Order: sequence, then C-alpha cells, then structure tokens
Amino acid sequence: MLPAVAIQGFEGSFHQIAARHYFGSATPTTPCATFGEVVKQVATGTSGYGVLAIENSIAGSILPNYDLLRKADLRVTGEVYLHIRQHLLALPGQRLADIQEVHSHPMALLQCADFLNQHGPWRLVETEDTALSAQRIRQGRRTGTAAVAGTLAADLFELEILAQDIHSEKQNYTRFLVVARPENAAAVAQPNKASVYFHTTHAQGSLAQVLIRIADQGINLSKLQSCPLPGRTWHYYFHADLEFEHLRQLHDALREMAPVTESLQVLGIYHKGTTH
Repeated sequence: MLPAVAIQGFEGSFHQIAARHYFGSATPTTPCATFGEVVKQVATGTSGYGVLAIENSIAGSILPNYDLLRKADLRVTGEVYLHIRQHLLALPGQRLADIQEVHSHPMALLQCADFLNQHGPWRLVETEDTALSAQRIRQGRRTGTAAVAGTLAADLFELEILAQDIHSEKQNYTRFLVVARPENAAAVAQPNKASVYFHTTHAQGSLAQVLIRIADQGINLSKLQSCPLPGRTWHYYFHADLEFEHLRQLHDALREMAPVTESLQVLGIYHKGTTH
C-alpha cells in the first residue's frame, strides 16, 4: 500500500493534482487545513510524504513555507511544476445566465478578476479553498452558484465546466516541493538539482563570495531566496536551488562554499521537476 501523502487543502485541490502527478492517481492523500499541518504530519511520521507549494510564477515565493521546512528538519525529495488552470464550475444544467454568485479562495477570485468583472453582476464570496467551494455546491445542490476551481474538483464532485480557463494570466504556474523525513528520503539515481540553506557573515562581499564559488563549478543558481534569521536583526539566511549536470559539481561547490559560510545545510538532492 502506498504511504499517505499530506497535502494542503481539500480533496480536489491543486495540491492533490500535484501529488497525483508525482506519486500516481492511486496515491492516498491526507488533506490539511494549513501548510504547518502538512509539515507536522510528515515530521511526526503520520504521513509518509508531504506536498506543499513553495512559489508561484505570478505571486512569488511563499516565504513562511521556507521557514517551516528549515525548522522541521525535512528533506526535499522532488518537485512538481503545475500549470494552474481555473474554471467556472456549477451543477449540471446550469447556464451562465443562471449564476448569481461565485465562490472560491480569494487568490483564485483575484486570478480570474477580468473574467468575473465581465459577467454578472455576480456576488463574489471568498472561501478557504477552491475545491471545497465546489464540494459545497454539490452537497448543497446550490443552484445559481458557481465555484472557481480546477478540473479535478469538477470530476470529483460531478460539476459541469461553464467556462474554461478563466484565469487572467495564462502563464500561471506553481512549484510544489515533495518532502519527507530524512530516513525516508532515499538517494535518487543521477540527480540534477539540490536545495540548500546557508548564511554568511554580515561583512561586505560575503554573499558574493558564495555565489562566485557556485558559479565556478558550472552550476545554475535557479533560485536564491533570502529569509530573516531569527534572533539576529537584519541578518538573513538564504535558500538556494542549484541545478547541475553531474553530482560531482555539487560536492565541489559545497566544499568551496563551506569556508565562506557560517552554516551550510543540504535540504535535498533530487531530480529537477517537469511541468504538468
């Protein structure tokens, strides 16, 4: 039996879609109300793995999740890049002319503002989750109400898609990390990406010295995110994603980085994710 995968959100959410892409459609998922609960499920061993969003191509990084991972001592074992496609869902037989209000997560409503403003006038109702909005329409058999959600929610709750791809920005992608406890993070064959944490002294040029050593090994620095270092005002630690062709490049880079950092931790070594 496949181990349960903790996801943020409810059944039919984009986190569940990402989990299915990575683990397969038969993988059992455990819905969690918050990202903190996802991390707790994995850290305590209640769930074998977790999937949580880390950045969006429009909204940017989800900063609290970097801190959650740093504190939880989890390992990144993979990643998924998911094309976020939002649709307008309603009970079978409903038409656009029948809709009076639209329910969804506030971010989803914002992503679809152009479409929603062109129709109606509709009352927009903010909820805690896109898929949960769809589920409530089905359970309550709510006519005159639509939800903004993905295709999985439409399939699971037997809703019709009244309008497809209603998001304003068509190139909208979210990157999800797959995380596990260290003992469950098995080594992968021929990895080509790593996530690391480090922090440096506050001296002039200290960060530049780290970046030069990464570049000298022919590594692509695909992400560099600064986060406040607790207890040290105006000091920061950095999350870096490193892409390489040969594992030797990573080992050489880590060896060269060590003398010019105050701390250095490898969060995970894995395969670069594909886009779905």
